[in-house]
Amino acid sequence: MYEPPHRRTSSSNSVSKVSSSSSSSSSSSSSSSVVTLDSDLTTKLSFSSKSLPNFSNSNSNTTCRRSYASHPVPQPVFNNWKPSDRVLRFNPEQIEEVRLRLNVDVTVASGSVPAPAPIESFTDMCLHPSIMKDIEFHEYTRPTSIQAQAMPVALSGRDLLGCAETGSGKTAAFTIPMIQHCVAQTPVGRGDGPLALVLAPTRELAQQIEKEVKALSRSLDSFKTAIVVGGTNIAEQGYETLRLLAILCSRSELRGGVSIVVATPGRFLDHLQQGNTSLSRVSFVILDEADRMLDMGFEPQIREVMQNLPDKHQTLLFSATMPVEIEALAQEYLTDPVQVKVGKVSSPTANVIQILEKVSENEKVDRLLALLVEEAFLAEKSCHPFPLTIVFVERKTRCDEVSEALVAEGLHAVALHGGRSQSDRESALRDFRNGSTNILVATDVASRGLDVMGVAHVVNLDLPKTVEDYVHRIGRTGRGGSMGQATSFYTDRDMLLVAQIKKAIVDAESGNAVAFATGKVARRKEREAAAAQKGATVATSKLSMMGPSVNIEDKYRFMIAASNMKREGAADSAWDD
Repeated sequence: MYEPPHRRTSSSNSVSKVSSSSSSSSSSSSSSSVVTLDSDLTTKLSFSSKSLPNFSNSNSNTTCRRSYASHPVPQPVFNNWKPSDRVLRFNPEQIEEVRLRLNVDVTVASGSVPAPAPIESFTDMCLHPSIMKDIEFHEYTRPTSIQAQAMPVALSGRDLLGCAETGSGKTAAFTIPMIQHCVAQTPVGRGDGPLALVLAPTRELAQQIEKEVKALSRSLDSFKTAIVVGGTNIAEQGYETLRLLAILCSRSELRGGVSIVVATPGRFLDHLQQGNTSLSRVSFVILDEADRMLDMGFEPQIREVMQNLPDKHQTLLFSATMPVEIEALAQEYLTDPVQVKVGKVSSPTANVIQILEKVSENEKVDRLLALLVEEAFLAEKSCHPFPLTIVFVERKTRCDEVSEALVAEGLHAVALHGGRSQSDRESALRDFRNGSTNILVATDVASRGLDVMGVAHVVNLDLPKTVEDYVHRIGRTGRGGSMGQATSFYTDRDMLLVAQIKKAIVDAESGNAVAFATGKVARRKEREAAAAQKGATVATSKLSMMGPSVNIEDKYRFMIAASNMKREGAADSAWDD
């Protein structure tokens, strides 16, 4: 049973304290109910018990925790999965040939069992019939490169460190093996924790993963999935009873038993501490966009979860970049992992046309309006819909300002940033996906994990701070093999980043391997290099203002010579007179 850190050192009489506090709270529950929302909803709401069912039974957490220990936890089942006989007959040369064709690089530790062969057909993966039915229903014809290699590794029960370009199909690469694993386990009951856990950095990415899980498990009976993410600001909820009921229902859903939980790290840890769920049956763990989770400061929560997992579990870590921090995390929590890299990690994708345009800061918005108004005119002239476009900006306030400016020009635009309510963000994404709004103005909240098919154009009104963030931004277009365009405006302050981007584009066009240093260590070095360059620029500027350096003797010598020439000139004039 998971025990929160603040309770691990508590004395043995803590049970009596809980029981006494429970009795006192139950006596007062008839007049009001107090709902404590999760981490980023830290306010406590008091409202009449007549308006809501009494979910605040003080014994609920205790009862839930007792249920975990009231029956033995079933041992996880790791089936001896095998692909089709055709794949089993592959020799090492054939395996390497397939990997070369897929542009897949596979690494295992020396002395480890070789990684399973890549499989280019879902049929050869010998999946559960219901999963195959859903794959066919959604018209997934053949695995992508990351799916072809990562899925056999995951299905075989091995830990995996996966790294691939954005838009490469990572979500399905871990979703299908995860569902296959869950189907083989003893069904979950009330009070059981999930069989599989997916941790993701943002609400939007978690919602997309949950959608994929539900799509690929639609044919399975009694297969439940829950999503645990941050909620809407309380002030924006207006203390509405229905909103509160929805939050309470998510707790009830967790306590009722689900097969898979998709969550953000902080929120999942909150539910663990409140006794709404358990780690006792988790045997399949996914850390998706792990590099972003570390960047966002989720490392303590990730470690808290990983350190309290049962001994028998399988871990899949997926990341779009491979900084040293990710390698350290993998070394600590993955057992004899297979490392799978597809394409050029953290490099601009080859199917995105990239345009870099130097514009002064004051002219950026006008240039953007002119660009998109012209695109709208051309689309209307050719009787085509306006191409789906994402405009990335640096700040929330600028996001709203740009969106309003676009609307004022008659374009259909909407803003997406962390300052908007959850319902507004969901509405903005929904309108963008269905095409009723064709321009999304966003901060970096949308740069990772946002998978909207058909995005034709990405505009960086403000360039990001790092190359890897640039890669993730432009990765919103050119997905699934389609072509896309990325237009980036830059100023003098962006010159270091622009130089890196230009070099990457040249290297990619010439066929050279491209790989950027990523992670906090690399970012620190980049900041130091930028500071050094700025210092050198300032020093050069000061020297140019001072003029050429001369020593004192030279200076006086020049003055003496000038004085002599002046006197000689005066004497000549007098002689002429």
